Amino acid sequence: MGANERDVERIYSTADVVTKLRRLADALEGDKTFRIQVAGERIRVPRRAQLSIEHERGEGEEEIEFQLKWSLDDDEDEDDDAEEDAEEDAEEDDD
Repeated sequence: MGANERDVERIYSTADVVTKLRRLADALEGDKTFRIQVAGERIRVPRRAQLSIEHERGEGEEEIEFQLKWSLDDDEDEDDDAEEDAEEDAEEDDD
């Protein structure tokens, strides 16, 4: 992986996941950017991010992934939203 590449998976409590999903749903519904902290890194998801749902079935297990995907150019286009989001983030210390 390159210097900026990252691939982590973090297990959260059900309550934490519910909180994150509610915030995500509110952001999607309001056509706003979404900020989340995953494994210690804060990430801003632009409102133009594409949402997909994956289902995988393998040897004795199944998996569903909710995935948000965007280009880094999309993220730069939404710098104007950063100030608005920063105020909301100040209220949420540790996602």
